[in-house]
Amino acid sequence: MREKRDFAGADAIRERLRTSGWEVVDSAGGSRLNAIEVEPPPRRLTMMTVLHGWASDAERWLHSVLRHHATHDQEVLLVDNSGDPAVASWSATRRSEIVRVLSIEPRGFGAAVNAGLQAARGEVVVLFDPGTEATGDLAAPLLEMLERPGVGIAAAYGVRGVGTVKHFHDHPGPEVDAVEGYCMAFRRADALAVGGFDEKFKFYRIADFEFSFRIRSTGKRAMVVAGLPLRKHQHRLWEAESEEERERLSKKNFYRFLDRWGKRTDLLVD
Repeated sequence: MREKRDFAGADAIRERLRTSGWEVVDSAGGSRLNAIEVEPPPRRLTMMTVLHGWASDAERWLHSVLRHHATHDQEVLLVDNSGDPAVASWSATRRSEIVRVLSIEPRGFGAAVNAGLQAARGEVVVLFDPGTEATGDLAAPLLEMLERPGVGIAAAYGVRGVGTVKHFHDHPGPEVDAVEGYCMAFRRADALAVGGFDEKFKFYRIADFEFSFRIRSTGKRAMVVAGLPLRKHQHRLWEAESEEERERLSKKNFYRFLDRWGKRTDLLVD
């Protein structure tokens, strides 16, 4: 069409192809079509996990999420932070209209989560540890909790400090000082507004507490939803490190947490 100077018609065809997932690339030898990723539609919910390896764990998690949440307006986002060709091959076969895969260069835990938050299309993000398994619809009660006045983050498990942020203990809630990262839900806009997760947290431990305090520092509450249908399996990142290395990395993260939040006893429930 361009040879016949029908530029408007040619551009219209190109646009239709683009919206269908194809891009016209012109060259001296002619034109060819390249497949492109069409921007996914907005969703009510993004079910997200960060993969560091262990495709069998990811398969179990993915199957459970798809099985129990088919009625939700959702996308499932796998953030492949593993750098493992086997995980990349597995995740490539799971792509669908609902399941998206974000492959990134391996980086620390906080930065990997933030890459997922940038890519997510859900109004609400439910972030999971890939070593968990949904045994029922857990999105519905999490969404219901987030609809309550003043709630900024909801989760399966939480902790409280008693007059200090230097020590936390498990707490059944409903209101807690911070939530644990096995399964937590929050509004994507709220997460982006506070800068997401702290990217200095290369190891996962305490990153969930630090993010909780970011959300709570805006005046919102952290809540536990009791009885969520969630099963915990092996925590691979924990088990992959020696006891000495786990202790070192955990202390490093906790000291960073205290540097920022150590004096904010006003954020404690008790």
